Amino acid sequence: MKKNVGTTDKIIRVVVALIIAVLGYLYSPWLYILTAILLITAATSYCGLYQLLGIKTTKGKQSK
Repeated sequence: MKKNVGTTDKIIRVVVALIIAVLGYLYSPWLYILTAILLITAATSYCGLYQLLGIKTTKGKQSK
């Protein structure tokens, strides 16, 4: 798996994951699934959806 999630994207994913985790605690535990997905993609620097759409937020050449 090639990395396709950049540093800024990782930070945004972690912040959004924390917000969704709080909402999951308050409203529905099912939101923890979305939280887990965001944290895993941030930790691995790989997003399958980005791969399908041809998006790459890492620095360097943009490959398609």
